[in-house]
Amino acid sequence: MTKRSVGIKDVAAAAGVSVTTVSHVLNDVAYARVGTETRERVHQAAQQLGYGPNRLAQALRTQRSGMIGFISEEIATTPHAGRIILGAEETARARGYNIMIINSTSTGSQDSRESDVADLLDRQVDGILYATMYHRKLSLPKNLTGVPAVLVDSEDINRSVSAVIPDEAGGARLAVQTLIDAGHTRIGMINNTDDVPATHSRLKAFQDTLADAGLTFHEELVHSELSEVPGGHEAALRVLQSPHRPTAIFCYNDRMAMGAYRAAGELGLRIPEDLSIVGFDNQQLIAENLYPSLTTVALPHYEMGAWATKNLIDAIEGKTDLQLLTAHPTVLPCPLVLRNSVASPQPGPREGSAEQIARTTT
Repeated sequence: MTKRSVGIKDVAAAAGVSVTTVSHVLNDVAYARVGTETRERVHQAAQQLGYGPNRLAQALRTQRSGMIGFISEEIATTPHAGRIILGAEETARARGYNIMIINSTSTGSQDSRESDVADLLDRQVDGILYATMYHRKLSLPKNLTGVPAVLVDSEDINRSVSAVIPDEAGGARLAVQTLIDAGHTRIGMINNTDDVPATHSRLKAFQDTLADAGLTFHEELVHSELSEVPGGHEAALRVLQSPHRPTAIFCYNDRMAMGAYRAAGELGLRIPEDLSIVGFDNQQLIAENLYPSLTTVALPHYEMGAWATKNLIDAIEGKTDLQLLTAHPTVLPCPLVLRNSVASPQPGPREGSAEQIARTTT
């Protein structure tokens, strides 16, 4: 004998509600007036009976496939921003959708990007998420504008598609203010050389935060290199070997901070006793395993993936209009993660300072 499949009527009977109420609850109908207790009772009955919606029937009725396309510019193959995918996937699953991922490259041609979008559209996806490994501005594939879409960690140069990005400036301000609050008045920065929004906004936030605190911006204490460990090492050496070295450094990212740790060690400086360091990105494998562990700013990767997916699904289901969000990207906060690389500056002359040099020559 074959087991009888559980239907929506069985769920309604078990929950003591109408079939319409069950349909409204399980399909998350926006206009349905169903109390929280009733919703919980319906979900519990559906779970106990093992009831799931008939996807084929649902697709025929709604003209939706329940699939979301996800174009990943390298984030699927790097550890830096993978939580964007996790946030998107968990949010989609909670709403009854699945995600189909295509991994692309940041150096791909416009034709290859349009081909990726076409591949997803051929598979009848209901909408598309387009995510990049780091915050940058894009010239989007033309065929992306014909389907509900949200950009993640990126912006459309024409502002025709809604986007969610991190608060680069706010995160940088938190980092620098943390150093100021610890008592540092002479702060350096090692920055990225790439022409991307984060490079410019983090530097401006650094300058603005110093100005707001009444501190002088010293151009000689800011050096830029490639945003990797060797670049951080080289930039930090130049900053730390200046005639009036800083007592603290704000680093463009955690990889550059790792290079700064190496430079400090080569110069005989202890962290945080002689030099405080703050990073950006909260790459946990780096930040938690440096010694001492690195105070840094976290990028909201998971939150961006979740926000983009929620709003995309709302648009697919007619609950929101993405066009209302295209004029300006949605900006999510970058929280500070306090660890052990920041301390108050030590009193007295520092090695290499003008005061110490004067003392040793008299």
